[in-house]
Amino acid sequence: MTTGTLITVAPTGAESAKADVPALPVTLAELLLTAKECEALGAAVIHVHIRDDEAKPTLDQGRLRETVAALREGTDLIVQLSSGGAVTDPEADRLAVLDAGPDMASCTMGTVNFGDDVFLNRWEFIVDLHTRMQERGIVPEYEIFDLGHLTSLQRLLGKYGLPYGGHVHVDFVMGVPGGMPGTTQALVAAHQALRDLPEGTTFSATGVGRTTLPVLLASLSAGGHLRVGMEDTITYAKGQPVESNMQLIARAVGFAQLAQRPPLTAAEARELLGIQRTTVV
Repeated sequence: MTTGTLITVAPTGAESAKADVPALPVTLAELLLTAKECEALGAAVIHVHIRDDEAKPTLDQGRLRETVAALREGTDLIVQLSSGGAVTDPEADRLAVLDAGPDMASCTMGTVNFGDDVFLNRWEFIVDLHTRMQERGIVPEYEIFDLGHLTSLQRLLGKYGLPYGGHVHVDFVMGVPGGMPGTTQALVAAHQALRDLPEGTTFSATGVGRTTLPVLLASLSAGGHLRVGMEDTITYAKGQPVESNMQLIARAVGFAQLAQRPPLTAAEARELLGIQRTTVV
């Protein structure tokens, strides 16, 4: 069992509209305030999507660089940029996310139906993303939406080597319509499949929507880590909207402490994930 719990906050995402979710942090000032609040509670990593002046998802390079710089200056959090963006973003723009020089970036390990859309991740694109991160000293988090994605990761590592830093960390994204369900049984199956990956591989788990609590509890019991935030759920309980990302982080921290697996500090998280230095591009 892992002693501490790595807690990631995913505050914004690309799916919810600010008009529908007024508490969603979409400006840089809102994001930075959220980051500071969640760090104070126990988050060690921030998974970042950004928005434009109209609060729509964007991969604008200037905004990405400004966001990374502001989060580094204002917090000690590990800055993880999403390379997924929105499901409509072209591959070239998604690869260019790395130019902003984050500590980490997501690397989704296969195509998945995403509600009524398709989140496309071709093998060639995955390889390109993985190898560019190796070259630039960026640590990936491999996003796993279905069990077959773990087989793809095994193939990727076998052909192209370990990620920068040498440590393999995955995130089970559960409860997306079209991906694996957010159930204890599905998490156990995914956890068992980690045996085919390098020794020491760690995992976080994300429960989307109403699967947030089942996935959180199952992950803690299996020695896993946690990702929570308004990217993944905007309902705290039945009939009760989420008021802020702090609310979700506080709940995750509370459960981690009950499990006697207190939150890792950012420094401890860097050591776990093999983040050896600030990325320079």
